Amino acid sequence: MPAGRAGLLRASLTLLAGGAIAQALPLALGPWLTRLYPPAEFGHYTIFAAVAANIAVVACARYDFALPLVQEEAEARDLLALCLRVLSGVTATCIVLAIAAAALGAPLYWLWLPAAVFSAGAAQALVSWSARAHRYAALSASRVVQHGGAAALQVAGGLLQGGTSGLVAGPVLANGIAVACLRRPAPAGGWRALRQVAAPALRAVARRHRVFPLVNTPHAFAAALQDTLTVSLLVLISGDAAAGFWGLAVRYLKAPASLVGGAVSQALYPRLGSSSPAEARAAVAQVMATLAAIAAPLVLVLMLAGPELFAVAFGEPWREAGTLARALAPYIGMHFIASPLAVVTMAWGAQGWALRFSVAGQLLFLVALGLGVRAGGLVTGAWAVSAAMVLYFGCYFWMLLTWKDVPDVRAA
Repeated sequence: MPAGRAGLLRASLTLLAGGAIAQALPLALGPWLTRLYPPAEFGHYTIFAAVAANIAVVACARYDFALPLVQEEAEARDLLALCLRVLSGVTATCIVLAIAAAALGAPLYWLWLPAAVFSAGAAQALVSWSARAHRYAALSASRVVQHGGAAALQVAGGLLQGGTSGLVAGPVLANGIAVACLRRPAPAGGWRALRQVAAPALRAVARRHRVFPLVNTPHAFAAALQDTLTVSLLVLISGDAAAGFWGLAVRYLKAPASLVGGAVSQALYPRLGSSSPAEARAAVAQVMATLAAIAAPLVLVLMLAGPELFAVAFGEPWREAGTLARALAPYIGMHFIASPLAVVTMAWGAQGWALRFSVAGQLLFLVALGLGVRAGGLVTGAWAVSAAMVLYFGCYFWMLLTWKDVPDVRAA
């Protein structure tokens, strides 16, 4: 095995080890959570989490995704300072919005919105910072804290009868702990040096990496908006409990994609930034084949026994979430494979194409869901989503595998 491919495999396995633990903890605590919180409270949390994630995913204007590609330490420091300045501005805006929402009668748990956005945005920036430094052990530990710690803290919130606020506070606090785990290595000049980066330096680094806010930010925002609109549509048509069933099913079905995909993408992204076109194509094909081999048996199990598994694990009131899981299984399998591949078009300078293709997929998803729910209810909508998204992701995989304009970064 070539050294580069072996390095990618070792880095992925290191991150997957932490990901496996991080995945096991929420799965183990899930049955407890569903007995502490009813479907309606899960529905409220699902709406909050979708909105917070929609903002947090672009809270650094996606400049954080440029960090693994930067070679010079001074430039990396300036770029990290820019990320945190933008994040501070977005958080300040969220404070105003949360106070206004509370004044208009929104539930008090919406006051957690600024903290949720800031903690998630800071964690993502430092994940990219650590990936640049190849600190895979620290990244692995942070994933355990973020995902496993969030579930444990949500259990604590339920035991304290915190209601929806207990579900909301858990991930916020876990992200804060993860940030503390990722504070090494310090940037050039130390952490205090970030405050001293002058405005001209910030403007210079912002211009140099402007493709990320101009192209990748709308892409990421639109992708997250899909979840926000999905939950809003379900609440509008079927009520809070339906959003709770959907939220539980998607939360646990997408957990492997989030953890495994995140681990693989953090290892794949720097590799694509230093590979020849032939090596880059081989790495992408390797990732697709490996993830497909993992996804296939998981999809089969869900389709054969989804309702029974959810009823046994989470309680009989949650059987409908298992029926949803069965219907969503083909979509989840394809999403599992696609999840880490978002970094491919970033590394290949094809973010404009990726944005257009992603928006088309999101529209297809929402149209399929809306038509399906109106025609036969929530489960019919889930089957319609799977049918549409299997075709969509199939096209996406084929286009990446046959991509002609892979840049030769070594020649540059």
